[in-house]
Amino acid sequence: MDTPLISKPKEELPSHVSSQLLNTPKETSVERDKPSVSPRSKTRILAFVFLFLVSSASFAYIYCSVCQKTSKAQNKHHKTTRFSPNADKHGTGVIYKKPFYTKLKIPTGNDLPKVDRSASYNLNRLFSQSSSPVDSKQAFGSNGAVAADNAHCSQIGVDALKDGGSAVDAAISTAICIGLFNSFSSGIGGGGFMVIRLPNGQSEFIDFREVAPLLAEPLMFKDNITLAQVGGLAVGVPGELRGYELAHKRHGRLSWSRLLEPTIKLARDGYSISKILAFVLEREHKSISSADGFKDVFLRPDGSPLREGDIGKRVNFANTLQKIADKGSQVFYEGEIAQSIVSYIKKNNGIISLDDLKAYTPVIRETASFTYHGRKIITGAPPTSGTIVGHILNILEEYNLKADDPILSAHRIVEAFKFGFSQRTHLGDPDFVQIKKFIELQQSKEYAEVVRKNITDDRTHSWKYYNPEFDIKDDHGTTHLSVVDKDGMAVSLTSTINLLFGSKLMDPVTGVVLNNHMDDFSTPNIRNAFGLYPSPNNFILPKKRPLSTTSAMVIEKDGKVEYVLGASGGSKILTSTLQVLLNSIDFGKSLKQAIDAPRMHHQLLPNQLLLEPHFPSSIRQGLSKKGHKIDELGLGLCVVQGVHVLDDGTINAVSDGRKFGAPAAY
Repeated sequence: MDTPLISKPKEELPSHVSSQLLNTPKETSVERDKPSVSPRSKTRILAFVFLFLVSSASFAYIYCSVCQKTSKAQNKHHKTTRFSPNADKHGTGVIYKKPFYTKLKIPTGNDLPKVDRSASYNLNRLFSQSSSPVDSKQAFGSNGAVAADNAHCSQIGVDALKDGGSAVDAAISTAICIGLFNSFSSGIGGGGFMVIRLPNGQSEFIDFREVAPLLAEPLMFKDNITLAQVGGLAVGVPGELRGYELAHKRHGRLSWSRLLEPTIKLARDGYSISKILAFVLEREHKSISSADGFKDVFLRPDGSPLREGDIGKRVNFANTLQKIADKGSQVFYEGEIAQSIVSYIKKNNGIISLDDLKAYTPVIRETASFTYHGRKIITGAPPTSGTIVGHILNILEEYNLKADDPILSAHRIVEAFKFGFSQRTHLGDPDFVQIKKFIELQQSKEYAEVVRKNITDDRTHSWKYYNPEFDIKDDHGTTHLSVVDKDGMAVSLTSTINLLFGSKLMDPVTGVVLNNHMDDFSTPNIRNAFGLYPSPNNFILPKKRPLSTTSAMVIEKDGKVEYVLGASGGSKILTSTLQVLLNSIDFGKSLKQAIDAPRMHHQLLPNQLLLEPHFPSSIRQGLSKKGHKIDELGLGLCVVQGVHVLDDGTINAVSDGRKFGAPAAY
């Protein structure tokens, strides 16, 4: 049985408790000179106590009966659950001073479809027709480039650059387009993150992640987790448009309407259904065939889903985008669009209000940065997992991965993944929880040295060895795009609605597909299969952002942009982006080679190593001998988009072939 080599700090008792314990004698002596109590006095005392208890119980019974009748009259159809968490045992900064009471109108969920979380993203069947390795598309230019999930959208981004737009303009224009072509994974009904590296070398991180509604409560999904995945309660307050508008006001050059015009035209006049969208429509046919909004835009006249090459039209969505182009994001958050969205969410048992939309504000945060082999890595701070990227790279930096035995290097990378995911359990929304000390640890090369000494080259270990404090919350979905312009501005943008088609809600009036990011929060008191409780740092609270595994990044070399990287694919985002970076920097591969290379994934829980089909058999066998439990990682489960600025100034953009994307450059 494995014994953790990194010991946990001993839990300290609160100071007032410690002082009481210190002042308590170890043994209590009985004073023999105390006066004795007569039998008659004892009888009187006992009788008085008995009468007092009977009176108190009678009063309590009458009082509770009245309260119960009043409560039933006021809260008919409401379910009440009490949650009373303990004090801050783990130093997370989360201390709930008052108990929470759930008084939401909770639907039974009997009529909701069951969500197969793993199958929703197992696109392996789509790729299993080919036995060939991944062959990603690439483009070269000297002025600018965009790498995205769809060729049309990448070209729309480059057209914005050609018209004099900045990398931010191109990123927004591309992302709006992706929300049309790949509406199952992103769109204006969701949220995301944007890392921007400016031409002057400064950088910023815009957080437009969804937030929990004002009426949200920690235990709202305790009895039915499906409600966090499908229906109105699953919807977090969307942040995408306000995030884009903020970035545009700060760094855009083209008009706001210019960024939306290409997608408006495509949505109104028609766009070609891509291979990936056709596959998702076929898979989700049952759930969308009778759903408002979806059936009107994704089904043929005979009721079958649209197929690859069919022309799709979304006129209502085009009208919505036109209003946003004319009036800005305010019409989405306060105007007629907001009213329609809120009405539809409430119709589906949701709790988002007009006040929720009006109050939404994106946040400009400091980027997280660190060095790796002489490069500067710029990424997002929590609630993303950018600092975990830094922690893993700090662990690996002292190894010579290219020179060492390939099996040993792969093993060390996997072990670093496992230690990294263990650290991720401490993260959360920095506006709600105190995580500064954890971030400092994750960025510390000294701490990485301590962790590295606990990596054993001859074998792996059980999950307990890596000391996860809490359950590891999985997340899903997303789309990513990377942009570089001629002035050296770079944007790494990740957008998401979470599971396929988010909450399975499309407002039929506005055409907006709504996210289900409430599913990214954790629910108290529910242990996982390994006996770990969820992290208090990721519990639901009003206006709080859930934790994300996104890790958009920009890499500098000698003060200039060298790489822009990011990925889509839930928990595999972190490991996939890291492997592309390692393949490029440590193993000297071109960006296309780095993205095409077969990948591995380990997130500690479950304790299994996932390998893509074309992973070298010799390394696969070697890892198995070191004790790794190996399973298959389906292609298409994580997709990387990257841009590489070569030493001679040539810009190379690569879109991962796992999702049939294509880049554009000029």
